[in-house]
Amino acid sequence: MSLEETITSLKRGDFVLLHDGNTRENEVDMVVAADFVTPEHVARMRQDAGGLICLSLNHAFAKNLGLNYMHDILSNSQNVDAESKKMIIGKAPYGDRPSFSISINHQSTYTGVTDRDRALTMSEMARLYKNPNENKKEIFNSSFKTPGHVSVLIASEGLLSSRLGHTEMSVYLATLAGLSPVTVICEMLDSETYGALSAEKAKKYAKQNAIPYFDGSKLVEYAKEH
Repeated sequence: MSLEETITSLKRGDFVLLHDGNTRENEVDMVVAADFVTPEHVARMRQDAGGLICLSLNHAFAKNLGLNYMHDILSNSQNVDAESKKMIIGKAPYGDRPSFSISINHQSTYTGVTDRDRALTMSEMARLYKNPNENKKEIFNSSFKTPGHVSVLIASEGLLSSRLGHTEMSVYLATLAGLSPVTVICEMLDSETYGALSAEKAKKYAKQNAIPYFDGSKLVEYAKEH
């Protein structure tokens, strides 16, 4: 699928499948814009993708909310001793530091884990991004709780010039689409091989379900040109 078709799908509130590339994780994620996420989206990710359903934020928005990477939080914590800090991950096998921050629930959720609750938490984050109030951190702190059932990912400050993960790619796509730079992503897994779903199987799924499949390498090339 072309970049234009991929962006059009996101703007409609539909899924896209995004492959990060053979030289990185070599995984395909289901992606939907948090502006439009519904319980149906979450249920389908859970059932058809099967990976970890995460919320990706652009760097500036995350910093505005006072969010930090989990490896930095743990490294700077006085409650984590030096021996335990050896557990904190440096670079992952695919070459980058993880983009994980804290996990959250919106205050209006009950357990936080249901499809309805997770969709609410994620859509409320997109709504917060669009809130004209300059003090978004105060709203965030009063409206969300941690720990929760939605893992927050922070895109690198330079997006694709700094890191080539699904976090950055999905946020960049949302930005190109003129949407809030807040996305919901989930790795597609294979219950037959117990590994990541191959690109070929993902393409077959995309074709059967009329979902755009986009190769992240093309997005990297576009970003370099623009």
